[in-house]
Amino acid sequence: MTKQNHSESKLVQRILIAISMLFLFIMLVMPLVVVVKEALGKGLLAYREAVTDEYTIKALLLTLEATVAAVVINTIFGIFAAWTITKYHFRGKKILTTLIDIPFAISPIIAGLIFILTFGRIGWAYDILQQWDIKIVFAVPGIILGTIFVTFPFISREIIPVLNAQGKDQEEAAALMGAGGFKIFWKITFPQIKWAFVYGVILCSARAMGEFGAVSVLSGHLRGKTNTLPLHVEILYSEFKFNSAFAVSSILVVLAVVILIVRNIVEYKGKKAGEKI
Repeated sequence: MTKQNHSESKLVQRILIAISMLFLFIMLVMPLVVVVKEALGKGLLAYREAVTDEYTIKALLLTLEATVAAVVINTIFGIFAAWTITKYHFRGKKILTTLIDIPFAISPIIAGLIFILTFGRIGWAYDILQQWDIKIVFAVPGIILGTIFVTFPFISREIIPVLNAQGKDQEEAAALMGAGGFKIFWKITFPQIKWAFVYGVILCSARAMGEFGAVSVLSGHLRGKTNTLPLHVEILYSEFKFNSAFAVSSILVVLAVVILIVRNIVEYKGKKAGEKI
Protein backbone atom coordinates (compact mmCIF):
# COMPACT_ATOMS: atom_id res chain seq x y z
CA MET A 1 0.00 0.00 0.00
CA THR A 2 1.38 3.42 -0.96
CA LYS A 3 1.66 6.28 1.50
CA GLN A 4 -1.15 8.16 -0.27
CA ASN A 5 -3.51 5.16 -0.11
CA HIS A 6 -2.66 4.68 3.56
CA SER A 7 -3.47 8.32 4.38
CA GLU A 8 -6.76 8.08 2.42
CA SER A 9 -7.66 4.92 4.33
CA LYS A 10 -6.96 6.68 7.63
CA LEU A 11 -9.10 9.64 6.57
CA VAL A 12 -12.03 7.38 5.61
CA GLN A 13 -11.67 5.54 8.90
CA ARG A 14 -11.80 8.76 10.92
CA ILE A 15 -14.81 10.05 8.94
CA LEU A 16 -16.72 6.81 9.52
CA ILE A 17 -15.85 6.84 13.24
CA ALA A 18 -16.97 10.47 13.52
CA ILE A 19 -20.27 9.76 11.74
CA SER A 20 -20.91 6.73 13.96
CA MET A 21 -20.13 8.63 17.16
CA LEU A 22 -22.31 11.56 16.08
CA PHE A 23 -25.21 9.25 15.26
CA LEU A 24 -24.89 7.45 18.62
CA PHE A 25 -24.69 10.75 20.47
CA ILE A 26 -27.86 12.08 18.80
CA MET A 27 -29.86 8.84 18.99
CA LEU A 28 -28.73 7.45 22.36
CA VAL A 29 -26.71 9.82 24.56
CA MET A 30 -28.87 12.93 24.11
CA PRO A 31 -32.18 11.15 24.92
CA LEU A 32 -30.61 9.64 28.07
CA VAL A 33 -29.33 13.05 29.14
CA VAL A 34 -32.80 14.55 28.56
CA VAL A 35 -34.43 11.80 30.65
CA VAL A 36 -32.06 12.42 33.58
CA LYS A 37 -32.38 16.22 33.27
CA GLU A 38 -36.19 16.17 33.18
CA ALA A 39 -36.40 13.55 35.93
CA LEU A 40 -34.44 15.79 38.28
CA GLY A 41 -36.06 19.00 36.99
CA LYS A 42 -38.03 19.63 40.22
CA GLY A 43 -35.34 18.42 42.58
CA LEU A 44 -34.44 15.22 44.38
CA LEU A 45 -37.48 15.31 46.66
CA ALA A 46 -39.93 15.36 43.75
CA TYR A 47 -37.91 12.63 42.05
CA ARG A 48 -38.03 10.47 45.17
CA GLU A 49 -41.79 10.96 45.50
CA ALA A 50 -42.32 9.91 41.88
CA VAL A 51 -40.21 6.74 42.02
CA THR A 52 -41.56 5.66 45.43
CA ASP A 53 -45.19 6.35 44.57
CA GLU A 54 -47.55 3.45 45.31
CA TYR A 55 -48.53 3.00 41.67
CA THR A 56 -44.91 3.19 40.52
CA ILE A 57 -43.89 0.44 42.94
CA LYS A 58 -46.81 -1.75 41.83
CA ALA A 59 -45.95 -1.15 38.17
CA LEU A 60 -42.31 -2.05 38.84
CA LEU A 61 -43.27 -5.26 40.65
CA LEU A 62 -45.63 -6.26 37.83
CA THR A 63 -42.90 -5.55 35.26
CA LEU A 64 -40.45 -7.75 37.17
CA GLU A 65 -43.10 -10.47 37.61
CA ALA A 66 -43.87 -10.54 33.89
CA THR A 67 -40.15 -10.51 33.06
CA VAL A 68 -39.32 -13.41 35.38
CA ALA A 69 -42.29 -15.43 34.08
CA ALA A 70 -41.28 -14.77 30.46
CA VAL A 71 -37.65 -15.72 31.09
CA VAL A 72 -38.52 -18.95 32.92
CA ILE A 73 -41.07 -20.15 30.36
CA ASN A 74 -39.00 -19.05 27.37
CA THR A 75 -35.94 -20.77 28.84
CA ILE A 76 -37.80 -24.09 28.95
CA PHE A 77 -39.29 -23.54 25.50
CA GLY A 78 -36.03 -22.21 24.04
CA ILE A 79 -33.93 -25.18 25.15
CA PHE A 80 -36.53 -27.73 24.05
CA ALA A 81 -37.11 -26.03 20.69
CA ALA A 82 -33.39 -25.59 19.98
CA TRP A 83 -32.67 -29.20 20.92
CA THR A 84 -35.54 -30.51 18.76
CA ILE A 85 -34.58 -28.43 15.71
CA THR A 86 -30.84 -29.21 15.82
CA LYS A 87 -30.79 -32.83 16.97
CA TYR A 88 -33.70 -34.41 15.09
CA HIS A 89 -34.89 -34.66 11.51
CA PHE A 90 -38.66 -34.61 11.07
CA ARG A 91 -41.38 -33.34 8.77
CA GLY A 92 -42.45 -29.81 9.53
CA LYS A 93 -39.05 -28.77 10.87
CA LYS A 94 -38.96 -25.65 8.68
CA ILE A 95 -42.51 -24.80 9.70
CA LEU A 96 -41.53 -24.97 13.38
CA THR A 97 -38.50 -22.76 12.71
CA THR A 98 -40.71 -20.24 10.91
CA LEU A 99 -43.30 -20.22 13.69
CA ILE A 100 -40.61 -19.39 16.25
CA ASP A 101 -39.84 -16.22 14.30
CA ILE A 102 -43.46 -15.00 14.15
CA PRO A 103 -43.09 -12.51 17.05
CA PHE A 104 -40.31 -10.80 15.05
CA ALA A 105 -42.70 -10.27 12.13
CA ILE A 106 -45.98 -9.48 13.90
CA SER A 107 -46.58 -6.13 15.57
CA PRO A 108 -46.98 -6.52 19.37
CA ILE A 109 -50.27 -4.61 19.12
CA ILE A 110 -51.59 -7.21 16.66
CA ALA A 111 -50.48 -9.93 19.08
CA GLY A 112 -52.46 -8.24 21.85
CA LEU A 113 -55.55 -8.07 19.63
CA ILE A 114 -55.17 -11.75 18.76
CA PHE A 115 -55.22 -12.66 22.45
CA ILE A 116 -58.27 -10.48 23.03
CA LEU A 117 -60.06 -12.22 20.16
CA THR A 118 -59.10 -15.55 21.72
CA PHE A 119 -59.54 -15.00 25.46
CA GLY A 120 -61.76 -11.88 25.60
CA ARG A 121 -65.54 -11.77 25.85
CA ILE A 122 -65.92 -12.32 22.11
CA GLY A 123 -63.28 -15.07 22.02
CA TRP A 124 -63.95 -18.79 21.64
CA ALA A 125 -62.07 -19.60 24.87
CA TYR A 126 -63.92 -17.11 27.07
CA ASP A 127 -66.70 -19.47 28.18
CA ILE A 128 -64.20 -22.19 29.03
CA LEU A 129 -62.14 -19.77 31.11
CA GLN A 130 -65.26 -18.52 32.88
CA GLN A 131 -66.10 -22.04 34.00
CA TRP A 132 -62.72 -22.24 35.74
CA ASP A 133 -62.95 -18.62 36.98
CA ILE A 134 -59.84 -17.64 35.03
CA LYS A 135 -59.43 -14.10 33.71
CA ILE A 136 -56.72 -13.32 31.16
CA VAL A 137 -57.71 -10.13 29.34
CA PHE A 138 -57.44 -6.99 31.52
CA ALA A 139 -55.67 -9.03 34.19
CA VAL A 140 -52.14 -10.01 35.18
CA PRO A 141 -52.18 -13.34 33.25
CA GLY A 142 -52.78 -11.37 30.05
CA ILE A 143 -49.77 -9.15 30.77
CA ILE A 144 -47.60 -12.22 31.33
CA LEU A 145 -48.98 -13.98 28.24
CA GLY A 146 -48.34 -10.97 26.02
CA THR A 147 -44.81 -10.59 27.37
CA ILE A 148 -44.06 -14.27 26.80
CA PHE A 149 -45.31 -14.06 23.22
CA VAL A 150 -43.14 -11.13 22.16
CA THR A 151 -40.00 -12.56 23.81
CA PHE A 152 -40.11 -16.30 23.19
CA PRO A 153 -37.77 -16.38 20.11
CA PHE A 154 -34.83 -14.73 21.88
CA ILE A 155 -33.39 -17.64 23.85
CA SER A 156 -33.95 -20.34 21.22
CA ARG A 157 -32.51 -18.11 18.48
CA GLU A 158 -29.29 -17.66 20.47
CA ILE A 159 -28.90 -21.38 21.20
CA ILE A 160 -29.76 -22.87 17.79
CA PRO A 161 -26.65 -21.61 15.88
CA VAL A 162 -24.36 -22.86 18.66
CA LEU A 163 -25.96 -26.31 18.69
CA ASN A 164 -25.71 -26.47 14.89
CA ALA A 165 -22.01 -25.65 15.05
CA GLN A 166 -21.46 -28.12 17.87
CA GLY A 167 -22.67 -31.16 15.94
CA LYS A 168 -23.59 -34.52 17.44
CA ASP A 169 -20.29 -36.44 17.62
CA GLN A 170 -19.54 -35.93 21.31
CA GLU A 171 -23.11 -36.64 22.37
CA GLU A 172 -23.33 -39.80 20.25
CA ALA A 173 -20.00 -41.01 21.68
CA ALA A 174 -21.26 -40.42 25.22
CA ALA A 175 -24.51 -42.28 24.43
CA LEU A 176 -22.53 -45.26 23.10
CA MET A 177 -20.59 -45.32 26.38
CA GLY A 178 -23.86 -45.63 28.30
CA ALA A 179 -24.46 -42.03 29.44
CA GLY A 180 -28.09 -41.01 29.97
CA GLY A 181 -29.84 -38.19 28.15
CA PHE A 182 -29.79 -35.75 31.08
CA LYS A 183 -26.14 -36.45 31.84
CA ILE A 184 -25.20 -35.91 28.19
CA PHE A 185 -27.02 -32.60 28.15
CA TRP A 186 -25.59 -31.37 31.47
CA LYS A 187 -21.99 -32.53 30.98
CA ILE A 188 -21.50 -32.10 27.23
CA THR A 189 -24.18 -29.93 25.62
CA PHE A 190 -24.85 -27.23 28.19
CA PRO A 191 -21.21 -26.19 28.83
CA GLN A 192 -20.91 -25.38 25.13
CA ILE A 193 -24.14 -23.39 24.91
CA LYS A 194 -24.11 -21.70 28.33
CA TRP A 195 -22.84 -18.31 27.11
CA ALA A 196 -25.35 -18.23 24.26
CA PHE A 197 -28.04 -19.26 26.74
CA VAL A 198 -27.12 -16.51 29.23
CA TYR A 199 -26.97 -13.97 26.39
CA GLY A 200 -30.44 -15.06 25.25
CA VAL A 201 -31.77 -14.68 28.81
CA ILE A 202 -30.35 -11.14 28.96
CA LEU A 203 -31.94 -10.17 25.63
CA CYS A 204 -35.24 -11.74 26.70
CA SER A 205 -35.18 -9.81 29.99
CA ALA A 206 -34.42 -6.52 28.28
CA ARG A 207 -37.22 -6.98 25.75
CA ALA A 208 -39.71 -8.06 28.43
CA MET A 209 -39.03 -5.03 30.65
CA GLY A 210 -39.58 -2.59 27.81
CA GLU A 211 -42.61 -4.28 26.22
CA PHE A 212 -45.42 -1.83 25.52
CA GLY A 213 -47.63 -2.77 22.55
CA ALA A 214 -49.04 -6.17 23.49
CA VAL A 215 -49.43 -5.42 27.20
CA SER A 216 -51.04 -2.06 26.40
CA VAL A 217 -53.81 -3.83 24.49
CA LEU A 218 -54.25 -6.59 27.07
CA SER A 219 -53.93 -4.53 30.25
CA GLY A 220 -56.98 -2.30 30.13
CA HIS A 221 -54.75 0.33 31.81
CA LEU A 222 -56.00 -0.47 35.31
CA ARG A 223 -53.74 1.65 37.49
CA GLY A 224 -52.16 -0.30 40.31
CA LYS A 225 -53.37 -3.62 38.86
CA THR A 226 -52.35 -4.18 35.23
CA ASN A 227 -49.99 -1.30 34.47
CA THR A 228 -46.33 -2.13 33.87
CA LEU A 229 -43.67 0.58 34.06
CA PRO A 230 -43.87 1.55 30.35
CA LEU A 231 -47.67 1.86 30.63
CA HIS A 232 -47.35 3.85 33.86
CA VAL A 233 -44.98 6.26 32.10
CA GLU A 234 -47.50 6.73 29.30
CA ILE A 235 -50.30 7.52 31.76
CA LEU A 236 -48.19 10.05 33.65
CA TYR A 237 -47.16 11.70 30.40
CA SER A 238 -50.80 11.82 29.18
CA GLU A 239 -51.74 13.54 32.45
CA PHE A 240 -49.04 16.18 31.76
CA LYS A 241 -47.01 15.04 34.77
CA PHE A 242 -43.84 15.28 32.74
CA ASN A 243 -41.31 15.27 35.57
CA SER A 244 -42.93 12.22 37.16
CA ALA A 245 -43.04 10.47 33.78
CA PHE A 246 -39.33 11.09 33.23
CA ALA A 247 -38.54 10.08 36.81
CA VAL A 248 -40.25 6.73 36.33
CA SER A 249 -38.57 6.41 32.91
CA SER A 250 -35.22 6.72 34.66
CA ILE A 251 -35.93 3.41 36.42
CA LEU A 252 -36.17 1.72 33.03
CA VAL A 253 -33.00 3.52 31.93
CA VAL A 254 -31.12 2.23 34.99
CA LEU A 255 -32.39 -1.31 34.36
CA ALA A 256 -31.35 -1.02 30.70
CA VAL A 257 -27.84 0.16 31.66
CA VAL A 258 -27.47 -2.70 34.15
CA ILE A 259 -28.57 -5.21 31.49
CA LEU A 260 -26.16 -3.63 29.00
CA ILE A 261 -23.25 -3.98 31.44
CA VAL A 262 -24.16 -7.60 32.15
CA ARG A 263 -24.45 -8.28 28.42
CA ASN A 264 -20.98 -6.87 27.76
CA ILE A 265 -19.53 -8.98 30.58
CA VAL A 266 -21.19 -12.09 29.16
CA GLU A 267 -19.92 -11.28 25.64
CA TYR A 268 -16.39 -10.80 26.97
CA LYS A 269 -16.42 -14.04 28.96
CA GLY A 270 -17.99 -15.90 26.04
CA LYS A 271 -15.26 -14.71 23.65
CA LYS A 272 -12.60 -15.56 26.21
CA ALA A 273 -14.02 -19.06 26.65
CA GLY A 274 -14.16 -19.46 22.85
CA GLU A 275 -10.51 -18.45 22.53
CA LYS A 276 -9.49 -21.05 25.13
CA ILE A 277 -11.35 -23.75 23.25
